[in-house]
Amino acid sequence: MKVAIVGAGWAGCAAAVEATRLGHSVTLFESARMAGGRARRVDSSVQGQPLALDNGQHILIGAYTETLRLMQTLGVDPASSFITLPLRLQFPGGDGLALPRSAVLAAWPNGPRWPSAWQAAWGIARARGWTWGDKASLLRLALHWQAAGFVCAPGMSVAALCKGLSPRAMRGLVEPLCVSALNTPAERACAQVFLRVLKDSLFSQPGGADLLLPRVDLSALLPEAALVWLTERGPAPRMGARVQTLVRCATGWRLSASGSAGADDIEENFDAVLLACPPPEAARLAAGKDVNADWATHAASLQHESIATVYARLTSPPAQANSLAQPMLALHGSADAPAQFVFDRGQLGGPAGLLAFVVSASVGDKALISAQVLAQGQAQLGLELDLVQTIVEKRATFACTPGLLRPAAQIAPGLLACGDYVAGPYPATLEGAVRSGLHAARLLKA
Repeated sequence: MKVAIVGAGWAGCAAAVEATRLGHSVTLFESARMAGGRARRVDSSVQGQPLALDNGQHILIGAYTETLRLMQTLGVDPASSFITLPLRLQFPGGDGLALPRSAVLAAWPNGPRWPSAWQAAWGIARARGWTWGDKASLLRLALHWQAAGFVCAPGMSVAALCKGLSPRAMRGLVEPLCVSALNTPAERACAQVFLRVLKDSLFSQPGGADLLLPRVDLSALLPEAALVWLTERGPAPRMGARVQTLVRCATGWRLSASGSAGADDIEENFDAVLLACPPPEAARLAAGKDVNADWATHAASLQHESIATVYARLTSPPAQANSLAQPMLALHGSADAPAQFVFDRGQLGGPAGLLAFVVSASVGDKALISAQVLAQGQAQLGLELDLVQTIVEKRATFACTPGLLRPAAQIAPGLLACGDYVAGPYPATLEGAVRSGLHAARLLKA
């Protein structure tokens, strides 16, 4: 089949690679000049020196099997692209949860392959700053979730799911995990999606909860390799080309796109089209004549959450790379101190003294968020910081609320959608985007 894929984010790249691998002729359209969507490089500078940032500080985990498999297909080596750490949700004072390395449990006793549930139990039992009552409340709840098959009543929030959990365990584990995975606060986040994340990470394969922290920029991690792979095997991706209309025709779909920087406009017929663009853009294209107005209305009605990433540099840069004790620390978030995590970019391939503060489900304007985070860094980390740049993705993810019905992958004959917002078991994560792209490509019918 001759296939057009609209959008070169992680879902679109995954769909394009998979469709090409299945034998289709694929043309990838992207309105921007850089692939990656909400996980891409942002070129910046500090004191006249070029600096590669990301439009969000993404974390992968060992359970992201399809993303890691796709990277290997593209020739990207996960071992050299990530720093791998056991799950750690530790705060600046050292309190919090730290799972042991997979290798520790795998080597004792007699070298068995321990499931990640034992790592979780070990980490909970050894959590610093927690009382035995805190630990017992979490272990009881985890055993209950496991006995129930990680299924809960429809419409339940994460806060309701965790009723009976001690406040310290809620603040130290559940709330940080929830906001990092679902980008939605626990009181209005979907419990069933949260349980699926817990099952696949903490209670599934060994190492599923291991943190994979990128040591290269997000564009180099996957999207750029995907563009090279696609160019070597078929039509070159058309960057800087925004798709304007889709019209059903006798042989499939007629696509029109406008180029930028003097590029020629495009009018071309395709047997099938995959919409891998953000929900508002997909809704615009699906609302065209004789497409699917109901699907478009559904996609357009999704509520979104923003993510702010505040990049700051130590006023007096350190002589060595390590500005923090660990590459990633959890922070005590509040209305006036909004960041939930901080990353030491000096330990992740960046310049010494550069920190990235993540504000999930952010509210307020950029200037206010920046000022609050700089004050939070001084109060909680004891660091004097200068602002480098604040990047706000206003539609970073859909709001993963209880009972949410997400749009289907099938829009019309020969027209499909993929992206982390499309119906599926995962929240708006990179793994969710990749799996959605792979699934859509496999739905194509010859």
